[in-house]
Amino acid sequence: MSSTIELDRAPSTLSLYLRAATARKGGSQGQVPNLSVVLNKVVADTKSLSEYRKVCGFPKSGSMPVTYPHILAFPLHMELLVSDSFPFPLLGLVHIRNDITQYRAIGNLEPIDIECQLGEPRETAKGKEFDIITYVHASGQLAWESVSTMLYRCKTGIEEPKKDPQPLQNGRYQVSWSAPENIGRRYAKVSGDSNLIHIHALTAKAFGFPRAIAHGMWSKARLLAELDPKLPKEPFKVSVQFKLPVFLPNNVAFQYDETDSGIEFILKDAKGEKPHLTGNIEQL
Repeated sequence: MSSTIELDRAPSTLSLYLRAATARKGGSQGQVPNLSVVLNKVVADTKSLSEYRKVCGFPKSGSMPVTYPHILAFPLHMELLVSDSFPFPLLGLVHIRNDITQYRAIGNLEPIDIECQLGEPRETAKGKEFDIITYVHASGQLAWESVSTMLYRCKTGIEEPKKDPQPLQNGRYQVSWSAPENIGRRYAKVSGDSNLIHIHALTAKAFGFPRAIAHGMWSKARLLAELDPKLPKEPFKVSVQFKLPVFLPNNVAFQYDETDSGIEFILKDAKGEKPHLTGNIEQL
């Protein structure tokens, strides 16, 4: 049986994190509910959007950065993940993949309707995966959608599959940039994603990390800001697979190749040895 939560305003992500910290969840045996959440007539805050551009490196424009609808939808994602019927603890989830499809650019102050829903879980060798699917409508038409794939680590008894074909290993074009120690706090302020693993080394250590790590969606936004002049004007899809975390502070190397179908890219450590994420942009 499906159910829908209809909101009249975006919930506070801070209060949702507090709910997540005190909630008791059933763990790996629970079932992901057939649940969705809807918020209509959402308009971006001009100041927040401007700050997001600065943190991620996007230039000024009359339309939102391709990743910004994710920010507007994030409180709805949280609403799903802290619901009483959702079985997994929020702070134990890992964001492993993200696909965004932009059918047309969305104006900076254009009202949008957002719907987010939970997808069916899948057992894998590393645990249980599920999707958070987001649809953004503008002027009554689908303008943007995304699939965020999350992993809850647990034993499943499934063997590790054969490795997929290798993604781009080395790009013809390379750009280096720094990920400063405070980028997690800066991105948290503009995104609402205040997961403690991103905020400070001390809070990250409580979850087993030696230092704070950069948000995966900051890395995705930062590389798309780098590629902004090359992004298709027609509908396109940008997919990333998150690999190894970027510990803060750090320097990273962004490499990419232009292909017949779009752009392939990889984000590595400064030495060019370890991949932080891989992905591609495909014109539709």
